[in-house]
Amino acid sequence: MSDELLAVKNLYKYFPIKGGIIGRTRGYVKAVDGVSFSIRRGETFGLVGESGCGKTTVGRTILRLLEPTSGEVYYDGVNIAKLKPKELRPYRRRTQMVFQDPYASLDPRQTVKSALIEPMKVHSITTDSAEATERAAELIRLVGLNEDHLYRFPHEFSGGQRQRIAVARALAVNPEFMVLDEPTSFLDVSVQAQILNLLTELRRRFNLTYLFISHNLSVIRHMSGRIGVMYLGRIVEVADKKEILNYPKHPYTYALVSAIPIPNPEIRRERIILTGDVPSPVAIPSGCRFHPRCPYMTEKCVREDPPFIQVSPEHLAACHYALELQFEKPIPTPAASK
Repeated sequence: MSDELLAVKNLYKYFPIKGGIIGRTRGYVKAVDGVSFSIRRGETFGLVGESGCGKTTVGRTILRLLEPTSGEVYYDGVNIAKLKPKELRPYRRRTQMVFQDPYASLDPRQTVKSALIEPMKVHSITTDSAEATERAAELIRLVGLNEDHLYRFPHEFSGGQRQRIAVARALAVNPEFMVLDEPTSFLDVSVQAQILNLLTELRRRFNLTYLFISHNLSVIRHMSGRIGVMYLGRIVEVADKKEILNYPKHPYTYALVSAIPIPNPEIRRERIILTGDVPSPVAIPSGCRFHPRCPYMTEKCVREDPPFIQVSPEHLAACHYALELQFEKPIPTPAASK
């Protein structure tokens, strides 16, 4: 059995822009523009980047909730990007997704019990009503709620409780792999910590594999083993989290790391402020797509799209000068005493 559970190769997802009387295609939103990465069994791979960079589209496309424009998605050695709808059913059971908005991801007309039992029936996990109810009660206890909650509707719960229910629903089919799309972004900080600890415990207990998507690098640092940094539809750096946080090799990653807040007034660190706005995914700049905002930009960056450069055995950065740029180590140091 291969150690690699998921391998994404040159994944593209373009959304057509239509206009005019006959709805002719006038352009494309290049939401995912050549993404490649892999995830090992049992690990949590973090995908981080600014809002709108294509993280959620990657997650939905690899699960075939969105059809890829082109590219390959190998799950356990099978290219599921080419499977027909009927052939996808076994894959659907092995993979699940927890969506960002707990207020929109649950059907307001379904009780919690119904929401948990429905995927069991769809995938023929159980056909016995009593057994399904017992399994639903087990799931709801597993995520920190009680059996009384099974007979309530989503509007009767807080955001944190709804997200726990969404996690329980994802676990109902005994998946191996889960895409967690910013599962704590709608929640208060104290509730965020509870959900993150729950997800960590579930991963250990059931040997799950996670793709954890977030714009919050602090959360990614807490949850992930390896991290991929996305910018404007493409991954620009991949490495172990210690490498990413201590020795970033792409200017964009360095700016992200410098923005991590430090809850200590005695610690001082330089903050890198990027100039300009993120370019539109409809008109991606030539060459390196980060060059309009990069303080280290040269003419080569404008002309040539940088390939991935191997900085260390498992550290890749899409920057022409990844081996030459020497960033200050972004680990905070105590402020000089006055």
